[in-house]
Amino acid sequence: MAQDDVKSIDQLNEEADIAADYLEGLLDIADYEGDIEMGVRNNRPTVQIVADDDTDIKHLIGRNGEVVDALQQLTRLAVQQKTGERSHLIVDVDGFLKRKRQHLRDVALDAIDAVKESGEPIDLKPMNSFERKVVHDVVRDEGLKSRSHGEEPHRYVTVYLRNKNEDNVEEEEVDDQE
Repeated sequence: MAQDDVKSIDQLNEEADIAADYLEGLLDIADYEGDIEMGVRNNRPTVQIVADDDTDIKHLIGRNGEVVDALQQLTRLAVQQKTGERSHLIVDVDGFLKRKRQHLRDVALDAIDAVKESGEPIDLKPMNSFERKVVHDVVRDEGLKSRSHGEEPHRYVTVYLRNKNEDNVEEEEVDDQE
């Protein structure tokens, strides 16, 4: 399937099912209690691990989300192994991504305010592709422009004022939508 092809809801649900089975197996191995919630959001399969007692589940987030990122990569590989196609599956643990999105939104809005006040571009700290995508979306929604620069793992976003003659032109470079 070409990368531009849109997957059917059945294909997305199949990916979520495969991911849920894989993650349930990992939870059993680690002897962690957790429920798996599946869905499709923004044409991407999503799987969330939730638990009533979050003592163990916090270990699946890790410092700055490193463990949940690793779980997502491993789960995507498991899905790809079964389906033969690359997946854009999102794995979340205990609402971590929702909290992270809100934090990134706040960072982006602070940068937007600073750019509007000074008129000068602002460079943000290096971010992964998920984080950069969230920032690009907020910047676009607020009427400014952004562009990613640098090489992984030091790739970062710069926020700019939009030139008057760019009002009808989309200029921001949107990253790989992890």
